Amino acid sequence: MKKIAFLFFTFLMVTFSVAENLYSPDKNFKLEFAVNALGEPVYSLAYKEKPVIQASKLGFELKNQGSLRNGFSIKNTKIASVDDSWKPVWGEVKEIRNTYNELLVELEQKTEDRTMKIRFRLFNDGLGFRYEFDKQPKLNYFRIVDECTQFALTGDHKTFWIPGAYDTNEYYYSTTKLSEVDGSTVDGNGIGTHGYFARNAVQTPLLMKTADGLYISVFEAALVDYSAMNLLIDQKNFVLTASLVPDAVGTKVYIQTPQHTPWRTVIVSDKASDILASKTILNLNEPSKIDDTSYIKPQKFIGIWWGMHVPNTMSWDYAHAPNIRLKDTDWNALTPLPQHGAKTKNVKRYIDFAAEHGFAGVLVEGWNVGWEDWNGNWKEEVFDFVTPYPDFDIKYLNEYAHSKGVKLIMHHETSGAVTNYERRIDKAIELMKTYGYDAVKTGYVGWIIPRGEHHDGQWMVNHYIRVAEKMAANRIMLDAHEPVHPTGMHRTYPNWMACEAARGNEFNAWSAGNPPEHETILPFTRLMGGPMDYTPGIFEIKMSYYQPGNPNQVHTTLAKQLALYITMYSPLQMAADLPENYEKRMDAFQFIKDVAVDWDDTKYLEAEPGDYITMARKAKGTDDWFVGAITDENARTAVVSFSFLDPKQWYVATIYGDGENADWKENPMVYQIKKVLVNSKSVLKQKLAPGGGAAISIKRATKAEMKGLKKI
Repeated sequence: MKKIAFLFFTFLMVTFSVAENLYSPDKNFKLEFAVNALGEPVYSLAYKEKPVIQASKLGFELKNQGSLRNGFSIKNTKIASVDDSWKPVWGEVKEIRNTYNELLVELEQKTEDRTMKIRFRLFNDGLGFRYEFDKQPKLNYFRIVDECTQFALTGDHKTFWIPGAYDTNEYYYSTTKLSEVDGSTVDGNGIGTHGYFARNAVQTPLLMKTADGLYISVFEAALVDYSAMNLLIDQKNFVLTASLVPDAVGTKVYIQTPQHTPWRTVIVSDKASDILASKTILNLNEPSKIDDTSYIKPQKFIGIWWGMHVPNTMSWDYAHAPNIRLKDTDWNALTPLPQHGAKTKNVKRYIDFAAEHGFAGVLVEGWNVGWEDWNGNWKEEVFDFVTPYPDFDIKYLNEYAHSKGVKLIMHHETSGAVTNYERRIDKAIELMKTYGYDAVKTGYVGWIIPRGEHHDGQWMVNHYIRVAEKMAANRIMLDAHEPVHPTGMHRTYPNWMACEAARGNEFNAWSAGNPPEHETILPFTRLMGGPMDYTPGIFEIKMSYYQPGNPNQVHTTLAKQLALYITMYSPLQMAADLPENYEKRMDAFQFIKDVAVDWDDTKYLEAEPGDYITMARKAKGTDDWFVGAITDENARTAVVSFSFLDPKQWYVATIYGDGENADWKENPMVYQIKKVLVNSKSVLKQKLAPGGGAAISIKRATKAEMKGLKKI
């Protein structure tokens, strides 16, 4: 049900400050907007009477058209209130409430005969605002040199950050005060497109914690036809200013009116778990543009991917053949490498494993010609996305997979040559439809072609959306790797089910890895914009298993890898390890088989960014619950209250926890499994090892189980 109330105000032109106030529906937030004596738009935000954002200026610098920063007066304003709800196609909850109060301000720059609107929406967990430009003679087509949006903070907050960059978000997080942010100190650590653009720049989403216990997330929503927002920090006055990704000639954004910007968001709470629970990013996105969503199916899958990252196991390459040309290479004349992962016999083994254990898909990378000369050369003609290697029988494997109730998942690595992909994507989709593929993983490793464009610039933002739209038109689900950070667009395109867009699990295989706190930060930062294909489920933790003396390892315990299926949400979840590693530990693998990927409800039980997270999720259409608890490098006790359970029922909780003396570095693969009876009054105190975790499967107890298990 929707309730909408409108109130109109008209103001005479004045040269002094004119202010408007707006409150959130629960009255905890107060927004103040004004045009000051210089005609500058200014806003501020308070939460429970505590200042969060102090007086902050708004506006733009334009190319050869003057400024949209001052000389404004308020032409009129409009206030609206909305309270409704909607049901996502898939997600963490089955229904999302959307309630806010809105202030729309129309500003007039009379000397330039131009107008600009700013739309503010104040929710019960924070603020969203965007700029809107009507079509008008003096502001028809323009170029943005700088967006001057400010977020003036109240102090030198504790900050969880990665350096400002245009081409990668695959950094580990640093935790410092704002005044101590220094992007030059962060090692690229295996990132091919590493590069920061200013020492005092950070990427969004940015999470901060104030000295008096407020958690503040600054981000953006509905990034469409615009470049991504980084932030520059004034490290003396603690003012954040938007910094947009430029194109090859230095322009940040090209605008043709009518048009609007993405939403700028400020999510605030005095409870860390409320940040995780926020749905404001989704609510600021447009409803689904896909009418028939029946083909969109959350699922678990396996793949040969991890074998290509761990040492001495598999390769993407079919042969050793550097400096090849796509159009004139005789692939049958090359000598195949014995470790080529996508060979028919090996893929068939994965299909059999998926069928035996109930996995819907098998991702196959390295199936198509071109991998011998694909990375680092800024090369245009690398892949054609349709020609399989001689040892990959695409027709047979698809028929075999379908006979087993399994589907292969396509892989389109562009190597950053995006113009090449756009030229060839229609034929690539035609091939997918011929063989019944209904999901694709895209990749954008390397520097972008058109040369000089960036992963996070306007041109590429539009490309990612074009791909999502094209896949939707062909009933194909999408998982994008190395894209711009997601901003809730999966509401509008629910076939766009997952992204990487952060430092994933693979960095643990061949670099210094991800520190144990990494997974306790990502849900507060990267996952604010949408699900992440983090590829959890690694059971063979140390790389010395594959290569004696190799010091690299996954920086978690095995039990924490299980817990990540709950804490790192994705409707496309990979069981990333090799089948033989699961076959050695089938008792622990049972949790991966059982855990759901689509949910009716989510409860955030306890959380502190950089330290720990405990959450519970209710599987879609069932009475089954799953709990995940993770910690950083410190051992701790997770407190799990089962108050979310039906008070009239007893349940069996199967606890997959860290074993005795478990430790992410010294003893990561010891675990223990036990079963207990719980009800809504039960409280579990579960020990987590350093870098450890626990995963719990909760199902209704049978009469036999009621007699034989301990109650807590």
